Amino acid sequence: MDGTVLVADDDRTIRTVLTQALTRAGCKVHATSSLTTLMRWVAEGKGDVVISDVVMPDGNGLEMLPKIAKDRPGLPVIVISAQNTIMTAIKAAEANAYDYLPKPFDLPDLMKRTAKALAQKEIGGTSARMEPLERPDDLPLVGRTEVMQNLYKLIARVMNTDLPLLITGESGTGKTLISRAIHDFSDRRARPFVCATSSDFEEVDGPVRLLAKVKNGTLLIDELLDLSEQAQARLVHMMDSPGEFSPRFIATSQQDLTAAMDIGTLRPDLYYRICGTGLQVPSLRQRVEDINLLAEHFLINTENDGAPHRYLSDGSREMLRHYSWPGNVRHLENVIRRLSLTARSEEITKTEVAAVLGPQPQVDPALGGVGEEKLSETVARHLQRYFDLHGDILPPPGLYTRLLREVEMPLIEISLLATGGNQAKCADLLGINRNTLRKKITDLDIQVTRRRKLM
Repeated sequence: MDGTVLVADDDRTIRTVLTQALTRAGCKVHATSSLTTLMRWVAEGKGDVVISDVVMPDGNGLEMLPKIAKDRPGLPVIVISAQNTIMTAIKAAEANAYDYLPKPFDLPDLMKRTAKALAQKEIGGTSARMEPLERPDDLPLVGRTEVMQNLYKLIARVMNTDLPLLITGESGTGKTLISRAIHDFSDRRARPFVCATSSDFEEVDGPVRLLAKVKNGTLLIDELLDLSEQAQARLVHMMDSPGEFSPRFIATSQQDLTAAMDIGTLRPDLYYRICGTGLQVPSLRQRVEDINLLAEHFLINTENDGAPHRYLSDGSREMLRHYSWPGNVRHLENVIRRLSLTARSEEITKTEVAAVLGPQPQVDPALGGVGEEKLSETVARHLQRYFDLHGDILPPPGLYTRLLREVEMPLIEISLLATGGNQAKCADLLGINRNTLRKKITDLDIQVTRRRKLM
């Protein structure tokens, strides 16, 4: 890398590590714990890229972004923050940050993003910058895990698009909550939000009445597979010909929609219309590190609603972490609300948690599990559907290379994750040469995730 990086963070350890890593990579580095100093450097014309924390002793890093953009148009700013909520991601987008990473961040990932920002600065590009958004101050979503941070960033990107949105995930993961939040924080928030059911499509003029009700707001179809075949047909026609109204269509489902198409309970033409953009909401089992954070959040909410002050013992926290949560976040919220009312003292004990949870339940495979189907059979189904989608016309040339990339990229990403980012172990697992693996990581632009994190 070639360029000067300005680093602003009140954590001395982070400043030291970033300074050392960037210097070794060939950059010049100016590091400070003060936003005032950072802004002086920016005004003096120093720096090709800025890496800044949000909460600083003398101000808020996000609030400085508009002034940086005014003083130094095109200067990329990468925001890093321990305030790992969806609103941080959205406010970073609103302030037109170049990129946003939650703490603890992955150092190689940050270095790669910095290199891209420096390269883009050299050619004067701005295409990678996050789209500006206008939002109120809070969203009811909580999570610090990587899978939730990725979801937050995707929500921020699709918030104001007009594309239909399909939100999938197990029961209780918060699909409807996310649907409502997307509407409430979008440019359509002053317009109606209407939740439609199959009965709304049963009569011939049902779609017309729905369109008149929702106008240019958001129409939510909560659980797509609850719609009858006739209702699905009318929804397809409605999406194709909305007339003077053009609502944002959002659908949710907790079921495997590809399997539903195979057995004929979901129209393929409806599926391909509604899945303009897809959001997969993780189960609580996929975000175990968020369980105690969510529990604390729900305890505060119940206290605000008039319940006594409570806190979780270390033993109760561990029990919550090791529970399988078949009902996901909604299940956890109900358990915490019950404990906040029934606990005998301020401290919620492990015994009290055990009494409320009961025996560890069996959990069905996650949404979209392949069951007993062989991998080759799953691939064959998707390939056949891809060809069917093109009708009598062959798919575009280059199919073999495209398909290899579709399989190769997730295989390498998952293998790297499983081996903690250790490329030697990953190459051994895959049975390929380490240099070959490195080349594929570069060619496929794969983000390498390691277990080593910075707090």
